[in-house]
Amino acid sequence: MKMRWIKIAGGAIALILLIAIAVPLFIHADAFRPVVENRLSSALGRKVTLGKLSFSLFSGSLDAHDISIADDPNYSGTPFIQAKTLAIGVEVGPLLFHRQVHITRLTIDSPSIHLIQAANGLWNFSSIGVASPSKSATKSTGIPDLTVAELNIKNGSAAVSAIPAVRQPFVYSNIDLTVKNFSFLASFPFELSATLPADGTLSLKGNAGPFAQKNAAATPFKAKLSLKRLNPVAAGLIEQDKGISMVLGVDSDIASDGVNVTSSGKIGADKLQLAHTGKPTTQTVNIDYSVSENLARQDGKIASLSVNAGSAAAYAYGTYQFTPQAVILNLHLKAPNMPIDQLQQLLPAFGVELPSGSQLRGGTLSADLSITGPATATTIRGPVDVENTTLAGFDLGSKIQGLNLFKSGSGTQIQSLKATVNSAPQITLFNDIYGNLPQLGTATGTGSVTPAGALDFKMIATLSNNNAVGSAANQAMNQVSNYIGGFLHPNRPKATGNTARGIPINITGTASNPKIRANVVAMLK
Repeated sequence: MKMRWIKIAGGAIALILLIAIAVPLFIHADAFRPVVENRLSSALGRKVTLGKLSFSLFSGSLDAHDISIADDPNYSGTPFIQAKTLAIGVEVGPLLFHRQVHITRLTIDSPSIHLIQAANGLWNFSSIGVASPSKSATKSTGIPDLTVAELNIKNGSAAVSAIPAVRQPFVYSNIDLTVKNFSFLASFPFELSATLPADGTLSLKGNAGPFAQKNAAATPFKAKLSLKRLNPVAAGLIEQDKGISMVLGVDSDIASDGVNVTSSGKIGADKLQLAHTGKPTTQTVNIDYSVSENLARQDGKIASLSVNAGSAAAYAYGTYQFTPQAVILNLHLKAPNMPIDQLQQLLPAFGVELPSGSQLRGGTLSADLSITGPATATTIRGPVDVENTTLAGFDLGSKIQGLNLFKSGSGTQIQSLKATVNSAPQITLFNDIYGNLPQLGTATGTGSVTPAGALDFKMIATLSNNNAVGSAANQAMNQVSNYIGGFLHPNRPKATGNTARGIPINITGTASNPKIRANVVAMLK
């Protein structure tokens, strides 16, 4: 008896296998191709072309090769998506017994996707899902009612470009997308991962929908974004000749209501360089931010941005505007009493150099700056104030050629150093310079630094009588002035004792190797 049931079971299994193998032979799957193409074309609002269809009973799917989805003709004549294969999961019963196609699952393998943004901010995918009135499946909304239990993209690639083209397309690769319970009419969860140029990665997980009727790009969503090892220069987002480089990590929350996109989170910037003469930082610069962007106007507002280097922090706020050529900034940055010991690691990134072998110790830096213009070529204006620091390893008194009659010590104390900065891509100007160096005296003047780092400062130094060095120097200078000046200008009153005199000083060379020369002759005129 037992053997009998085993034989019956074996026969049943064999019969099922036979049916599974034979059914596709009796189903002319390719006959469903016009139905499937029409259903997908109607749902997407784009012409969908499929290669020959085949049916698999085991997977319950219609499989097609050489897939193509047309682009919006206002953007491109080439396909919006091309793919090697498309697996269309269907309900087997209706297909076998009623020859009806009920789509349950879509899996696109190795698609190539072209994303294009026009100058007005609209994307070539904005019209996806917007059916024409004659083909609308839901007359009340104009949106088709296609629902799919699962939609997958595997091993895809996407090239992002603009019209008119201003740079090379940004390319994503190894794109994997999973959408559950997809519908044009309701919210659905999704997970997206991709590889960025130069080995960066992207991960986006959240919910989106329902689809916006007139503009798919305005579909509301809420997600968590994670970017790792994003290199904007390698990715083509920043031109290589701008002198800017960095490797970014981003963790943020992003949400859109279809009109505005808000984002807040943290950015970690490694190897940060922000000037041609700059050098990459050796430590991570951490940035906390909160921004909002209007999709229609293509502009945004920075509610808060905090740049942190250790305990030092600078704060920025303002607006930005997207244009086809660049992102235009209008920001205000405040840096109140930043500890110089912490800030010093950031100075090389901005191209700020100190004399060779020297470093700043102690004290604070404060700044109140406006930052305007293209993001890669900004103009920075405003006052900068350094208080109570020491330039260790650089003895300014002994470096002044023509006046190096003394040494002020192993370093230079700076009680106060103030200036108004006007930094543009062409040159950086310093006006209203005032320095108070207790070991020497005070100095005032103006100066400039070229993009190559060349210095040209014209200063008037007044040596102090409050210290032995300054007093002795003033006395020596007055004696020389009286002796030589008496021959040149017999009627000029003589300087007495150690009266302080203004000494013209020119500073040239570079910040790492400055050439400081006192113009003694000018004093005698």
